[in-house]
Amino acid sequence: MDTSTDVWTGVRERVRELAREPGAGEVFGARSHGFELLDPLTPGELAEVEGQLGTRLPEGYREFLLRVGAGGAGPAYGVFPVVRGADGRWRWQGDGADLAAPSRLAEPFPVTGPDPASLAALRAQEPAEEDFGDIEEFDRVYEAWDARMGDLLWAEDRTAGALCLCHLGCALRQWLVVSGPEAGRMWNDGRVDDEDLRPLTGADGRPLTFTDWYLAWLREASRTAAARP
Repeated sequence: MDTSTDVWTGVRERVRELAREPGAGEVFGARSHGFELLDPLTPGELAEVEGQLGTRLPEGYREFLLRVGAGGAGPAYGVFPVVRGADGRWRWQGDGADLAAPSRLAEPFPVTGPDPASLAALRAQEPAEEDFGDIEEFDRVYEAWDARMGDLLWAEDRTAGALCLCHLGCALRQWLVVSGPEAGRMWNDGRVDDEDLRPLTGADGRPLTFTDWYLAWLREASRTAAARP
């Protein structure tokens, strides 16, 4: 788990400088986040967030919130911001952020999801429209199949102990595990394509922490933005 704060030194400034690079618009998602970052949280605000959640956030993400920003520019369409609502409650905002259950973040994230054989068997049973002479019958059968797939993949228990932090487009998302043996690591969510969540890994096959994930994006974004004449 990330414990050093030195890796975040100057990161906020580097992100904001990217907006002035000639190829900034070539960075995927840049037109969405514009390389803008929310103000960092104060230690008191972070204490409020964690007090409401009933658990401590992973170190790398905590330092990001305190030193870089409460959300904004980052991988894909950006890091979902955490903001305080009018009711005083802190919430994450973004496409899919509401899939997380803040009240369950202290629970260990389940490393193992649905049985792969059961998932494969159900996927193989997906109804095909060409097999039905009546469209209404197809819709009825497909809805029943889709409900079974939803029960298998989309149960709230599957993402207990994790925060949805990023949207890649087409309902593909990435999560930060907060509690359990995978705490601090990022996971891919391909459930829209009937695939279970999987650990996000680097080129060397090692699991990526939040810090690894964010800084890898910053390096690649810097290369892309500087490459255009």
